[in-house]
Amino acid sequence: MRQFNHHHGRLLHTAVLLLLFLIRPSTSDIASDRAALLALRAAVGGRILLWNISSPTPCSWAGVNCSPDNSSVIELRLPGMGLSGTLPANTISNLTNLQTLSLRYNALSGPLPADLFSSLLLLRSLYLHQNFFSGEIPDSLFSLKSLVRVNLAENNFSGPISSGFNNLTHLTTLYLQENHFSGSIPELNLPSLVQFNVSYNNLTGKIPKGLSRKPKSSFVGNSLCGDPLDNSCGSEKHKKKLSDAAIAGIVVGSVLGLVLILSLVFCLRRKLGTKGVGRKKEGASKEKEVEDSMEIQGKNSTRDKVKEKEKEKGEVSVINAGKKGLVFFGNMGWNFDLEDLLRASAEVLGKGTFGTAYKAVLETGLTVAVKRLRDVIMGEKEFREKMEEIGKINHENLVPLRAYYCNRNEKLLVFEYVPMGSLSALLHGNKGAGRTPLNWETRVAIALGAAEGVSFLHSQGPKISHGSIKSSNILLTRSYEARVSDFGLAQLAGLTSTPNRVSGYRAPEVTDPCEVSQKADVYSFGVLLLELLTAKAPTHEEGFNLPRWVESVVKDEWTAEVFDLELLRYQNIEEDMVRLLQLAVDCVAQYPDKRPSMVEVTSKIKEIYCSSLHDPSGDIVNVVSALPTP
Repeated sequence: MRQFNHHHGRLLHTAVLLLLFLIRPSTSDIASDRAALLALRAAVGGRILLWNISSPTPCSWAGVNCSPDNSSVIELRLPGMGLSGTLPANTISNLTNLQTLSLRYNALSGPLPADLFSSLLLLRSLYLHQNFFSGEIPDSLFSLKSLVRVNLAENNFSGPISSGFNNLTHLTTLYLQENHFSGSIPELNLPSLVQFNVSYNNLTGKIPKGLSRKPKSSFVGNSLCGDPLDNSCGSEKHKKKLSDAAIAGIVVGSVLGLVLILSLVFCLRRKLGTKGVGRKKEGASKEKEVEDSMEIQGKNSTRDKVKEKEKEKGEVSVINAGKKGLVFFGNMGWNFDLEDLLRASAEVLGKGTFGTAYKAVLETGLTVAVKRLRDVIMGEKEFREKMEEIGKINHENLVPLRAYYCNRNEKLLVFEYVPMGSLSALLHGNKGAGRTPLNWETRVAIALGAAEGVSFLHSQGPKISHGSIKSSNILLTRSYEARVSDFGLAQLAGLTSTPNRVSGYRAPEVTDPCEVSQKADVYSFGVLLLELLTAKAPTHEEGFNLPRWVESVVKDEWTAEVFDLELLRYQNIEEDMVRLLQLAVDCVAQYPDKRPSMVEVTSKIKEIYCSSLHDPSGDIVNVVSALPTP
């Protein structure tokens, strides 16, 4: 009996251990995340060598963002870090709480590890564009139901485009252009898909009907046919000819049928006489009454439905405002109310055009940025509609609006906190002996990130603009990646007198700060590029006009006098500096129609940036120099 009990006890103990193993949480811990990042660092190198590996936590490392409680890594952003080599297995896949992965603008190559996405079940944003990755997309990608944005453009990926993308039901962006994908495009049933591009691959066949409303530019550079392209597919032409013949037959048949029916009616009318006709009119009158009654009922029904919709909308508004008026956007997992926000320890970050910005640290440890608006001229309904519009705009180079509060007297906006401050502070602050110069590569990377953010903003519609592009609205992450802030706020405030720091960026044709076109944004962005190149603030003294000053210096062929002295210490970049200067001058042209679009600006900066990653021999430069310490 004792032996049986002992054996039974061992079985029970084993069963308990097995159960614990099966139900253990899949979430990672910070130690295993740190180990995964170090293994990645050892394999690909680059500027992540600046990581302080003696730190027990990776949460302070450049490009690494952790959860509010620092228990796991949720974002890995290493754009333009000069990374090369292949991604090893069992590294990134171990970051099981990862929500954003950005390795864009590097020189990584080879196929993606088969296990890369196997455990990244929370991944929402994937940016691998502008590398040298090859091979097929791992099947593990198609199990990530939470994915919203996927950018694999400008690589060497090959094979067919998998229908597995249909599993990614929340996908809004899918960029696969400039690769070597072949075969036909599968029918993609993705209701949320807004941005789609497969241009310049080796694709053939007919464009699926579900994608036929995408722009032509999404499909050029392939052997494709059908809408929206101008070339119809062969079978379609044949069908069209048949349908034309069929239509002709139907028309002839309908005419003959109509003649026959009219003849019969004429004969019947003669036979039935006036009485019959009177009855017919009476019947028609009754029929009309019924139709009128149905129409009224239909209108009442529609009106009732509208009322029901309005009622539902009101209930949703009450639910959204349930946390004492804070309305949230996105699924960030934030759980706080207005009182929590007011109890948070706060410090003033700065007073800007639209109000005062604060850094608020909640009792939970979460840090957010809060902007208290002033001089809002919109009514409450218009304001809420505007916030809904801004809240839907999401891009990795924009600072997203995460929540807002609105009543008659107070309006607050809540954003993600971007830790490294603004480009303005980085360029113009601390000019003393302890200053670390901002190197050329970092400046171009910042310009590119900012350009991509503004370009995305413009892609939302021809009337969508930023309205207040300036260096203090370009915020920087720990890896010095640009985030454009305050977009869409120019329409909120009626400024009786625009501050001088804004007017230095303003296009000459702008008379109303609430009405700024996309071409006016391009002008402001050109001033920003000049500021990056010269390190001169556009309004550092009364009456100074940065674009006109640059123009006068260049005209006298003193081009070298334009550039910031800190840039002249770098070798072999003179040509790239002049190219960026020329682009900036094009942007600040006096007449709006002479200025390029932000898409063109982004493309040219990208070329300059890629050029700056190579030395004259064509090898990738592994830059580890002259970055300010986070």
